[in-house]
Amino acid sequence: MRELVYRLPVFDAALAALPSPPVEDIARDESYWNAVRALYSHSDALINLENGFWGAMAEPVKSMFLYWTERVNFETTFLIRDRWPAMMDGIRGQIAAAMGCGIEEIELTRNATEALLALIGGYNRLDPGDTVLYSDLDYPCGRDAMEWLRARRGVTPVRLTIPEPATRESVLDTYAAALRAHPRTRLVLLSHVCYATGLVMPVREIAAMAEAAGADVIVDAAHSWGQLDFDVPSLGAGFAALNLHKWVGAPLGCGAIYIRRDSLGAIDPHLGDRSWPADDIRSRVHTGSPNFAAWATLPAALELHLKIGARAKEARLRALRDAWVTPARELPCVAIQTPDDPSMVAGITSFRLHGRTSKVDNDAIVAALRERFGVFTVSRPGPDAGVVVRVTPAVFTRMSDVERLVEGVTVLSREG
Repeated sequence: MRELVYRLPVFDAALAALPSPPVEDIARDESYWNAVRALYSHSDALINLENGFWGAMAEPVKSMFLYWTERVNFETTFLIRDRWPAMMDGIRGQIAAAMGCGIEEIELTRNATEALLALIGGYNRLDPGDTVLYSDLDYPCGRDAMEWLRARRGVTPVRLTIPEPATRESVLDTYAAALRAHPRTRLVLLSHVCYATGLVMPVREIAAMAEAAGADVIVDAAHSWGQLDFDVPSLGAGFAALNLHKWVGAPLGCGAIYIRRDSLGAIDPHLGDRSWPADDIRSRVHTGSPNFAAWATLPAALELHLKIGARAKEARLRALRDAWVTPARELPCVAIQTPDDPSMVAGITSFRLHGRTSKVDNDAIVAALRERFGVFTVSRPGPDAGVVVRVTPAVFTRMSDVERLVEGVTVLSREG
């Protein structure tokens, strides 16, 4: 059997050719971001500002994915039966180190949704009559699962509406008031970067409030790790669901579940799982056979992510966001769904034209941006005030791309 290869010459060459991020004005150093852009091969048929679904693999990462795809299909079970356990230990260790947690606190999943549902469904510190909180900005399957706890655990789910326009103070006040009004709250679902609007929630502060009130917090970090620069334990929550195929740039089918070591007992083994000991996080989610090639590519994706750096990505994505939000905010009939407080925004931001709140309305805006201006966006439901148009740049997005978006939004806002 061939030796395991975690790096190909083409991968090493691509990373060696990428300059280090500039120390100053990192967000607007176009020569550096052009070098990053050169790592990607993608269609220019449209300007893609819908990169929140998943993140494209860079070409050097794709080369590793193709290598592993060929190898898994060539060696099949000889590779997986003999080598996979040791390979997984190494992969988990690298991911845990990058997240700033222990290997015993994470397990790989196929996506954040799988992790999120395992956490909500397995949470066992609920008694009949307790309250669980979630908001209109949480991901739909998470909201549904919190409502399902009514039948599953006999609890009362309470849905919060995040104020529009949101501020740090108004968001914190909303959760503080809810915790006072519902003293039997035992579980809070909290999105770090909200999937529809891009609002960055003050997770650590809310988690501290919840803990003081006797509640645990499950953080949906599907859109945050890799888009923002943070260590997972710094969220201050016992549980988190994460994606690696969004902002880290891994192949599709890569996510993770995080359970702080002192909180493992709060999550039941997944459907009575006995594949792993009860004190092992791997018993808390049962994925079955994953895409082995995708997971084996994670070290390469992570290495490129770390070479660019989360700090650099965060700065660039926020600059791209500001480049269209600042002029759009001055337009008539345009409502931007995130504030300009840097602590509450990342790359994702959505907008709504006044009076256009339905899915039909916003699908029409998306279609007009695509057909008339060559800009691809997406409408997203969720906020109680109405559907929005979500704009999500990537690290390969050019400033001229978001300028084209501004042109389209300007015309549409004046057409009413």
